[in-house]
Amino acid sequence: MQAMKWSVIALAVAAGTTQLAFADQQSDSKGFVEDSKLTLLNRNYYFNRDLKNGANDRIDWSHGFLMNYASGFTQGTVGVGVDAFGYLGLKLDGGAGTSGTGNLPRNSRLEPADEYSTAGAAVKVRISNTVLKYGNLQPTSPVFALGGSRLFPANGTGFMLTSEEIDKLFLEAGYFTATRDGIQTFHDGDIGTSYSGETARSAAYGGGKYSFNDQLSASFYYGKLKDLWNQYYGNVNYVQPLSANQSLTFDANYYYTEDSGSSKLGNISNNTFSLAAAYSIDAHTFTLGFQKVNGDTPFDYAAAETGGGGDGIFLANSIQYSDFNAPGEKSWQARYDLNMATLGVPGLSFMTRYVYGSGITDDTNGVYGAYADGAKERETNVEAKYKIQSGPAKDLSFRVRQSWHRGDATTGGTVNEFRLITEYPLNIL
Repeated sequence: MQAMKWSVIALAVAAGTTQLAFADQQSDSKGFVEDSKLTLLNRNYYFNRDLKNGANDRIDWSHGFLMNYASGFTQGTVGVGVDAFGYLGLKLDGGAGTSGTGNLPRNSRLEPADEYSTAGAAVKVRISNTVLKYGNLQPTSPVFALGGSRLFPANGTGFMLTSEEIDKLFLEAGYFTATRDGIQTFHDGDIGTSYSGETARSAAYGGGKYSFNDQLSASFYYGKLKDLWNQYYGNVNYVQPLSANQSLTFDANYYYTEDSGSSKLGNISNNTFSLAAAYSIDAHTFTLGFQKVNGDTPFDYAAAETGGGGDGIFLANSIQYSDFNAPGEKSWQARYDLNMATLGVPGLSFMTRYVYGSGITDDTNGVYGAYADGAKERETNVEAKYKIQSGPAKDLSFRVRQSWHRGDATTGGTVNEFRLITEYPLNIL
């Protein structure tokens, strides 16, 4: 916590010459009901993971109704409000032989459920531009972010504080004691990790982001999984305009993880970083990235439930199937993006990328299983997205994702994965 304390102070000092430029959001409150929002997201999800190695494939087709309600805040110096959600998931296709995608729960015979549902809520309090929430929440910090890539997003039970009192400075902190992964119906699941199989009784994090100007920003975060690890994260992002239609973007991410408390995962001393440079001209963006894991264990990160996967990995080469995070692994990425808006087709975009990883070493403490010395892996992704811009179906979107992964057995082996995701949001209030 000491490192987090001094880093947050440093951010505040850096912002000290600025004024409290944000308008007082609480003083602008129109009321609990008047500022309420109610949305319904229809999400249709086809998932097909072809493992190619003799194991059962992972295939299903599901539809989710995701209702989200966010009240306004009551008026006065201290505003009070409520956030709530209710989700219903339906199986459209899928059987016991191909279950396990993370979109549908399974029974003891590994049969996917025909339907399932969950609901949750959080209370919130706001003073000025600072908000404190308690309940079922969806943290998104670089050191504690629960999974959101399946039919239902995961969430955690705990406290979350965000503050934007100083212009260009965003601060946040959280403390959680339980989670719900994407297919659970209750909120009493373990706080897990994405790779180790161990769980923690609590998770805490804090940090923030400071924008020095429109081109340069930096952030620092500290996270703790009780009796597992302390994790530190830093980021610097810089955009250099070259002309009206050209720019260079540089992005650097760094994690340091060390064991803490009773060290249930054994000795951990892992520093992992990624660097990326992107050149944009008109509709085209070309990106090169490099990532390196230094340590005798893989780079691991928090998740809802053991092995449930999380989103707290802000590294360039964490892509659709692989995170390229094995012990000692170094990986290179080449990526191309095409935004068709500048070519007269707004809402349509394409992306393709290739990542190659090598130099993997064995996991010396044995907790994470054996990695083959010298193992290699590679992955190619192709993605297309389209969102309707106007008319009765405005905001209806289609997203196609295809991945081809090849590598040694300890990196995941041979996998082809296809996803088709359709979303249609409706604003009810």
